[in-house]
Amino acid sequence: MKFSESWLREWIDPKLSSEALVQQITMAGLEVDGTESVAKPFSGIVVAEVTGLEPHPDADKLRVCSVSDGTDTHQVVCGAPNVFAGMRVPFARIGAVLPGDFKIKKAKLRGVESHGMLCSEEELGLAEKSDGLMPLPKDAPLGVNVRDYLKLDDTIIDVDLTPNRSDCLSLLGLAREVGALNKETLDDPEVKAVAAVNEDRFAVTIEAKEACPRYVGRVIRNVDLSRPTPLWMVEKLRRSGIRSIDPVVDITNFVMLELGQPMHAFDLNELKGGVVVRFAKDEEKLVLLDGQEITIQPDTLVIADQERPLALAGIMGGEHSGVSGNTKDIFLESAFFSPLNIAGKARSYGLHTDSSHRFERGVDYAHQARAVERATQLLLDIVGGEPGPTTVVESKEHLPEKEYVTLRHHRIDEVLGIHLDRTRVEELLARLGLVVEKVTKEGWTFKVPSHRFDISIEVDLIEEIARVYGYNKLPTTEPMGSMSIQPLPEKKTSLRRLKQHLVSLGYQEVITYSFVDPKLQALITPDQENIELANPIASDMSVMRTSLWAGLLNTAQYNQNRQQSRVRFFESGLTFVKQGEEIIQEPVLAGLVAGSKMPENWSQGKGAIDFYDAKGDLESLIGVIGDDFSWESAQHPALHPGQTAQLSRNGQVVGTLGAVHPKIAKTLNLNGPLFIFELFLNRVADGKVPFFKGVSRFPEIRRDLAIIIDEATPYAEVAKSIIESAGEWRVRHHIFDVYHGESVGKGKKSLAIGVIWRHPERTLRDEEITEAFNNVIQELSNRLGASLRS
Repeated sequence: MKFSESWLREWIDPKLSSEALVQQITMAGLEVDGTESVAKPFSGIVVAEVTGLEPHPDADKLRVCSVSDGTDTHQVVCGAPNVFAGMRVPFARIGAVLPGDFKIKKAKLRGVESHGMLCSEEELGLAEKSDGLMPLPKDAPLGVNVRDYLKLDDTIIDVDLTPNRSDCLSLLGLAREVGALNKETLDDPEVKAVAAVNEDRFAVTIEAKEACPRYVGRVIRNVDLSRPTPLWMVEKLRRSGIRSIDPVVDITNFVMLELGQPMHAFDLNELKGGVVVRFAKDEEKLVLLDGQEITIQPDTLVIADQERPLALAGIMGGEHSGVSGNTKDIFLESAFFSPLNIAGKARSYGLHTDSSHRFERGVDYAHQARAVERATQLLLDIVGGEPGPTTVVESKEHLPEKEYVTLRHHRIDEVLGIHLDRTRVEELLARLGLVVEKVTKEGWTFKVPSHRFDISIEVDLIEEIARVYGYNKLPTTEPMGSMSIQPLPEKKTSLRRLKQHLVSLGYQEVITYSFVDPKLQALITPDQENIELANPIASDMSVMRTSLWAGLLNTAQYNQNRQQSRVRFFESGLTFVKQGEEIIQEPVLAGLVAGSKMPENWSQGKGAIDFYDAKGDLESLIGVIGDDFSWESAQHPALHPGQTAQLSRNGQVVGTLGAVHPKIAKTLNLNGPLFIFELFLNRVADGKVPFFKGVSRFPEIRRDLAIIIDEATPYAEVAKSIIESAGEWRVRHHIFDVYHGESVGKGKKSLAIGVIWRHPERTLRDEEITEAFNNVIQELSNRLGASLRS
């Protein structure tokens, strides 16, 4: 927000220099982005009056003016279209210096001498562009230095406010802060209720009471818009970055800058039946004040009459109902809109206005009537008019509730490292408008003023104490506290260890957004309900991810588009899944592999990675955790049928692995093969505690068998049968051959398996091994229908 230092000092004038004031505001948490002079340097320019006007003898567009500066009369040739006799304007005498170090000299224009120059705002550096001379009020004293008359030796201060400090988006809010910091009282303009001179009212109905709990309106008849906006108001608006338009609009903008309450004025004769505050209907259209026609979204709050929408509530008015040069009667409005109903709406239409900037952050819900009275007062002073009574329509149950916050005295010492007595604490917070409601042995309960939306918990009050006391006065202290080392469960496998293992396998960690494209997510997890963002940063980042695969696939696409065909990525993060009304956030570790098995090398082939390479990486990873995992075939909408497996532990699915579905690969223009996996970290965190086991000095005994089983039978079932039937002295087993062919029969496969036994304390006898081996063969036959291959 930009504001003029001189305007601020009209409200509160601390005994500080400009530099000290800027420093104080910054140290209070309201960072000053920068300062600039109200006007560029110029000199020798005074107030003058055009006393006479004659056409130039040799130029149709030039006129010869007689100009009086109160002492002498000067002949000046002028080409401005708006010059007229009796006009008071800035006059640059001979010898004057304009911005840019342009010195005024006596000159001849088309044969006529000109002793000086009549100036426009652009020539004085007060505007980027102007259409003619700068008119001054008729009572501007002749001969007075224009710089002094317009009080141009002033500074514009640009404050960069954080979103929580919407109370300072006004002169009132800034003055309150400066007053609190300097223990001074505000001298703000007195706002008295303006008495009605007629009984004219305009009906107001609030249908969306939760979105608009309070609406204040007033009819003012017979305003005279031919009267100009006073120069003092034009200058204050200009110094705040707002261009003067007409007296009514200028006044509503002025009140917004003063009190922080956005307002709007309608042409009363354009309204039909009464004002209705409601949500938009389907396919309603509105032409905005900037000439843009929009189709209003159904979730947008509008101000309407009985026939059509008039304005986007809290954002911008409509063109047809706005005040124009022909307006005689106006309807002045001031409302409180819920910030949640305004937030993001302006941006959805490609807009950002001063009103939306304030409403979406929150305005003082107690200021609507005061703003109407202040605007009425200014309107009567400037354009006249006959006000009717003020209409207030509100839904008290939907207005914000008054906040009461408890503060414990000892917490101030603990958080800030200083001790303040109770009287000092009460005095510091009272300067910010916080009223003590209750005093206890431990501390206080304070009532929060209506303009402070950002104070709701104890630490907010402590922060306010620190701001007003002065951050630079807080001592530098070392924190003290008792600390104990928390035991690290040995059976827990840390995420850091899993990441390190993936890195050792040649993977690289990536970090992607939690916001993803809803179209891509629909391909990956079509059965999951999307969690849509209320205010997304882009249309392709509008939902929360239900899987980390969306980010990994986009990363693979990005790399392949840049000729990086062999990629190994992993990412850890949260997924967001909606279950009923609850959002479940689950930590997940996911990975993606694509390209060749090994980097290009003279000793290695260029074979592409396959399912078992990816499965091997994942098995290596879970080996860090334990060995009680099992694999089984599965189906997943994002994965290729027949190349999908799920990882289970104690009957619970803990992960998924598979080839990317061809439909997704084609959509993203990915070159395959690509394999992706994910592990649900909460389900695999517990591993096995390592234990010592002595190495037997007795020999191992191995028996090999070749069995024929159904092709659909997974090896995991075979392994399970061997483990359960081979006896306690089995140390390991492994498969060393798989065969498919006519000799084993259609729909069958042959597995060659080696089983190893060893006793820890003696040499095993042949009959013991034979018995165990026969048990294995019998169990495979009974459970899986396996037969020995001849």
